Amino acid sequence: MRGRIIVAVMLAAVAALAAAPAIADTPQPLRGHTGPGFEIALVDANGTDVKAIDTAGTYTFVIDDRSELHDFHLVGPNVDRATTVMGMGTETWTIVLATGTYNYFCDPHATIMKGSFTVGAVTPPPTKTPLQKLSARVGPGQRVAFAGRAKAGKTQITVRDLTAADNFHLVGPGVNKRTGIAFKGTVKWTVTLKTGTYTFRSDAHAKLRGKTKVVG
Repeated sequence: MRGRIIVAVMLAAVAALAAAPAIADTPQPLRGHTGPGFEIALVDANGTDVKAIDTAGTYTFVIDDRSELHDFHLVGPNVDRATTVMGMGTETWTIVLATGTYNYFCDPHATIMKGSFTVGAVTPPPTKTPLQKLSARVGPGQRVAFAGRAKAGKTQITVRDLTAADNFHLVGPGVNKRTGIAFKGTVKWTVTLKTGTYTFRSDAHAKLRGKTKVVG
């Protein structure tokens, strides 16, 4: 009698296991980082750049923000998530990815720090070269500022001239543009930067100058 009871219990346990739903494999976290230099990336558990994810669903993102100059901003269908520019550290996000295209970038440097990936059966859009936007400034006082590094290509430069004692003058391959020394105000230039070195300066004071490296 006791033997029959034991057999019956074992059979019930086997039946319960057979009826239990299978436990799905949990996707490995996707790892993103921004900084410390001008770099941003999203990789899988093998360290391979994420370009396409076959299946929509819930994924874990581990984001390592390594700089107080950058952030990691992820945007796509039903997703708009970012670290802070001034903050540093590691964040873990649980995100439901839908079929579509997702873009990640650094907000202050979105033209040069960016990437994207697709989820599901999506044909990646053709790659477009965005208009690079840079800022320049002269004054107040004897100071002049411009980007130390830029990419070759069509570029919009917003110049804020805050002094009537100096001007902003940009010279380099294919470009020679300036504001007037007595001029104060904001102007926008659309230029095509080429690979090489550009000099920015004030024509009124030779010591107010700097260089910008343009890479292809």
